[in-house]
Amino acid sequence: MKVGFIGFGEVASNLSKWLKDEGVESYTSLENRSSKTKKLAEEYAANICPDNKTLAELSDILISAVTPAEAVNVAEEVGKYVKGIYVDLNNISPQTVRKALGNIENGKTVDAAIMGGIKKEGVKVQIIASGRCASQFAGLNKYGLNIKIVNHDPGKAKALKMLRSSYTKGVSALLLESLYSAYMMGLDKEFLENLERTECPGFKNSAISRVKSSAIHSQRKAQEMDEIINFMIEYGHIIMSKSTKEVFKDIYSKISHDKRYENYKELFESIK
Repeated sequence: MKVGFIGFGEVASNLSKWLKDEGVESYTSLENRSSKTKKLAEEYAANICPDNKTLAELSDILISAVTPAEAVNVAEEVGKYVKGIYVDLNNISPQTVRKALGNIENGKTVDAAIMGGIKKEGVKVQIIASGRCASQFAGLNKYGLNIKIVNHDPGKAKALKMLRSSYTKGVSALLLESLYSAYMMGLDKEFLENLERTECPGFKNSAISRVKSSAIHSQRKAQEMDEIINFMIEYGHIIMSKSTKEVFKDIYSKISHDKRYENYKELFESIK
């Protein structure tokens, strides 16, 4: 079994490691990728292809795990070279995934989405899938993954992902703003303690981790909110979704992107 990854960030590198540990051959291409991606590929010992065309031709399952802005472009790039199953695992809307998958000439496609935290849940994080080849993709469960088929219509997995993301990103944006205001008033310690008391044990550490992650990945989260807005505008109100996007855009414009923040206080000093 050969599984290829277009894009090799947090999601792809972890999936690659887990599958490799179970005897699956993992591949990626470093064509037009960043130095960070190259380092991850070396660290997780993925087999390196010279380009995405070669990667598409040799993979039994090819997983696209790139930024929302790249999803359609990479599908267009490799569409005629895909020999196996093409899985879109990107945080994009149902409309966008159908556009992306429409470029895969052999028609062997899967719409998939991760419904949880890679770092927190590890290999047991749930991946939902829809599309005509979802059953074949779910065959990776025998190598330790946790793939659940939710529908055979492409776009259904992304719809569930978008709905969940609308909620979780909105909560993250509100938490970030609230904690920042508490920090500016010198009440952040007490604020977190009170939240933990009313929410659940361990909430304080979870909240701090969430705030840091939201800021560090603020550009990607703002892009993902664009996809959520485009999806939800057809069905209901998007007032909170628009505001959430603006929070992430604002944070991205204020923080240093080369600095590794050790705690939320360093982060908030940067925002000030």
